[in-house]
Amino acid sequence: MLQNIIISKPTLMYSVLDKYIIKSEIVPYLPLAKRGFQVTVPLEEIVNAVIYKLKTGVQWHLLPVKSLFDTDFLSWQSVYYHYRKWCKTDVLKESWIRILEKNKSKLDLSSVDFDGSHSSAIRGGEEAKYQGRKKRKTTNALYLSDRQGLPLAISNPVAGNHNDLYNIKAQFEVVTSTLEQAHISVEGLFLNADAGFDSEEFRLCCEKKEINANVCFNKRNGDTDRDEYFDPLLYSQRYKIERTNAWMDSFRSLLNRFDTSIASWLGFNYLAFITIALKKFNKKKV
Repeated sequence: MLQNIIISKPTLMYSVLDKYIIKSEIVPYLPLAKRGFQVTVPLEEIVNAVIYKLKTGVQWHLLPVKSLFDTDFLSWQSVYYHYRKWCKTDVLKESWIRILEKNKSKLDLSSVDFDGSHSSAIRGGEEAKYQGRKKRKTTNALYLSDRQGLPLAISNPVAGNHNDLYNIKAQFEVVTSTLEQAHISVEGLFLNADAGFDSEEFRLCCEKKEINANVCFNKRNGDTDRDEYFDPLLYSQRYKIERTNAWMDSFRSLLNRFDTSIASWLGFNYLAFITIALKKFNKKKV
C-alpha cells in the first residue's frame, strides 16, 4: 500500500528580521539588475542570508544557503557577489539614510552620545594597524547614537594606530552629514562625549554646527575649572552608548573584523544599524 509522503518546504533557518519587514523596509532601496544576470530568488532572501552572515560571523564559504532560502537557493558566491555590489555602490548607507528619514519621529534626540570603538582586524586588510600594546591590528570608527542607544551614524573607519581625535573635523562632518541627509537637523543637539574628545578643535566642530558639546574635562589637559559648558547630570546619561556597543557587538562579523575590505566592513555596520532600528521601530506593543 502506497503512502502519501508530504514534503514540506524548507523554512528559513535563521531570521533576525521578519521576512515581510525585510521586503517592505529594505528591498525597495536595493537596485534591480537592468541587464545581464537576473536574480532568480526574492531579494529579501538574499538580504536575510547576508544578515545571517553578519549576525553569526560564519565564513562566507560556510554559509548554509540550502537552509536560508525557501525553494531555489543561490550559492554562497552569488550571495557574496550581491553584498559586494551593494557595498561598492554605498547602497546600504543610502538605505539607512532613507530609513532614518522615514522614522525620525521615533528617535529620542533630547541628547546624543558620541564615542569611538575599536574592532580587531583578524586578517588585517585596509585601515588595520596595531594600536599601542595590543597584539592584534584594529580598525577604529566613531559612532553617534540617540538617547535610546540606537546607532545613528558612523565615521570613516581608520587604522588602529590613530586616536579618536584623528582628522576629527572631517570625521565629524561625515557623522553629522548622515543626519542632515536624512533631513534631521543637528542644530541645538546636546552631545555627550568622554574626556578623549576634550579638545579645542572638537569643540569648534560642534560650535560651527550649533551643537551643544557636553564633553567631560580631561585632567591631562590641565585645569578642569574652565569656562566651557559641562553638565555632569546630562553626562551621567551617557551610559546609553554602552547599550549601543552591546547591540553592535552582538553581530559577530563586527565584533571581529574578518573582511579585509573596508567597504565590506562599513556595509556590515550600516546593515546592523538597519537591523537594530527596524526591530525597534516594528516592535509590537503588548
